[in-house]
Amino acid sequence: MNARLLRNPIALAIAAVLLLILLASTVAVVPETRQAVIVRFGEPERIINPYRANTEFGQTGAGIIARWPFMEEIVWIDKRILSVEMDRQQVLSTDQLRLQVDAFARYRIVDPLRMFISARTEERVSDQLRPILGSALRNELGKRPFAALLSPERGQLMQNIELALNRVARQYGAEIIDVRIKRADLPDGTPLESAYQRMQTARQQEARSIRAQGAKQAQLIRADADAEAASTYAEAFGKDPDFYDFYRAMQSYETTFLSDGQGGDMGRSSIILSPSNDYLREFRGRR
Repeated sequence: MNARLLRNPIALAIAAVLLLILLASTVAVVPETRQAVIVRFGEPERIINPYRANTEFGQTGAGIIARWPFMEEIVWIDKRILSVEMDRQQVLSTDQLRLQVDAFARYRIVDPLRMFISARTEERVSDQLRPILGSALRNELGKRPFAALLSPERGQLMQNIELALNRVARQYGAEIIDVRIKRADLPDGTPLESAYQRMQTARQQEARSIRAQGAKQAQLIRADADAEAASTYAEAFGKDPDFYDFYRAMQSYETTFLSDGQGGDMGRSSIILSPSNDYLREFRGRR
C-alpha cells in the first residue's frame, strides 16, 4: 500500500494537502496582541489569551493552541487599545454659541466573551459607541459656556463624558481609556464675530472690575498711611509747639507764594503786606 502510494505522486500530493488542512484546522498560534474566542457550532467554548491588567509579557497565555478540527473556529479580538472617531457634531453651549466639535474615544476589549455575545466584532462595538459619544458630548457641552473648553473645567467635562460612555461600553465588554476633543470651532461669519465681541466685552468688564478693586485698595492704604502720618505729626508737634507753628507757616508760604504748590515758577501772584504783618513773622526770625 505504501509502495503503491509512493509510486503515485498525485495521491501523495493530495495526502499532503489533506494533512496540512487537518493540521491547520487543529493547531493555531495566538499572538500577544490578540484574544481568541473558541466557538463550537456557533457557541463560545473558551477564551485564549484574555486581557488581564498588569500581566507580564509572556505570562498571558498566548502561543500555540489546539482545537477540534472542523468543529471549532477561532474568532479573533484585538487586545490593544482601539479608537472610535465621532462624526462632526454641532453643539449649542449655554451662552447660545453653536460649536462644531470633533472628538474621539479610546477603548480596550476587556471581556471578550461579553463582546462576542453582544457585538461579535470590534467594528460593531465602535458603531455602538459612536452615537453614545456624540450624545454624551452634547449633554455635557450643553450645560457649560464656550469658555469652559478653554479652562481647567474642561478636564472635569471630559471625565463626565468618559463615565457616561463607560456605562454603555461595559455592555459590550469594553473599557473606555480616554476621551478627547480634537477641535471645537465656532462657525465662520457672523456667529464667530459675535462670539469674539462678547468675549472682548466680558474681558473689558473684568478689567474694569479689577481696576476698581485696585483703586479701592489704594485708597484704603493711602488713608491708613495718612492717618499714621497725622498721628506721627501730632505726636512730634505736641513735643515742640514752636516747631509746629514754624512748619505750618512754611506750608502756608509754599501754598501762597508758589503758583502750583509743588515748587513751580513764582511770580504769577502778587501780594502786598506790611513787613510787620504777623503772617510774615517767621521771615523776621524769633525774638
